[in-house]
Amino acid sequence: MKLRTLVIGLAAATFSLSAMAQQPIVIKFSHVVATETPKGKAAEYFKKLAEERTQGKVKVEVYANSTLYKDKEEMEALQLGAVQMLAPSLAKFGPLGVKQFEVFDLPYLFDNYKELHNVTQGPVGKSLLRMLETKGILGLAYWDNGFKVMSANKALKIPDDFKGLKMRIQSSNVLDAQMRALGSLPQKMAFSEVYQALQTGVVDGTENPPSNLYTQKMHEVQKYVTLSDHGYLGYAVIVNKKFWDGLPADIRTTLEAAMADSTKYANEIAKKENDDALAAVKASGKSEIYTPTADEKKAWKKALVKVHDQMADRIGKDLIQSIYKETGFDPGKL
Repeated sequence: MKLRTLVIGLAAATFSLSAMAQQPIVIKFSHVVATETPKGKAAEYFKKLAEERTQGKVKVEVYANSTLYKDKEEMEALQLGAVQMLAPSLAKFGPLGVKQFEVFDLPYLFDNYKELHNVTQGPVGKSLLRMLETKGILGLAYWDNGFKVMSANKALKIPDDFKGLKMRIQSSNVLDAQMRALGSLPQKMAFSEVYQALQTGVVDGTENPPSNLYTQKMHEVQKYVTLSDHGYLGYAVIVNKKFWDGLPADIRTTLEAAMADSTKYANEIAKKENDDALAAVKASGKSEIYTPTADEKKAWKKALVKVHDQMADRIGKDLIQSIYKETGFDPGKL
């Protein structure tokens, strides 16, 4: 009887272990924007590829629109292992202690996607991602959103138009300096809170790529949108390093390939998504869209490029110069 009980117990334990072995590896992927944005679509695309290519051995749970964690909470959640994957905006790494990432917040640093990709897809971008490892974070890729526009309840044509306005920004010292250079009052605020703050007048305006402006319905509570293209908003797809390093080698290799393809997809759709969103904002008739003249754009650049020098000690003068070298930017020619 004892032997029979032991055999049954061992069989049950073996079945239990076998069942556990068949359980998929769960990757919780949290982000703060809508599913219809470039980042939202790319996250869903990664989920599809990861689950298909691992034949169900990996399950990716995507939590969009701050449904799991807000801006200020998600990084700590990743470090603690409560989530495994994030795609925070590059501005989020400054408060984490990796101030070099704030270089991407510098106004008018990139004129187009080609210049940008020379940096994000080259040695400068890779060296920045490696800096995250001391925080228990592994950087896998850069995903584009796009170039930002300004919005407010008054027309923003020249720098003087910003004077006294309360402008929402991400938590970034560079963006703080940018708004102050324009004469406005920067207000740091979680992304999920911005629509209500605009609606109630807690802030007067903000900056966003058109896809974020449209999908969060900010254009419905902002009378004017200026096509300033003054700054870039991008994301780094990051994972908990301990979790990623602990994956079976074949699974990790498969997921890396899925991430590479998802990155290509994300960056291909980003510009079109923003163009479509801008067209939708225009069609809504709720916001008047303004394109600065060449002289007005030059005035914006002159007012804002001084932020590069102001932030050089914080970000690193050598890093800024290395990006100038990649893009061909010369602030002395303004």
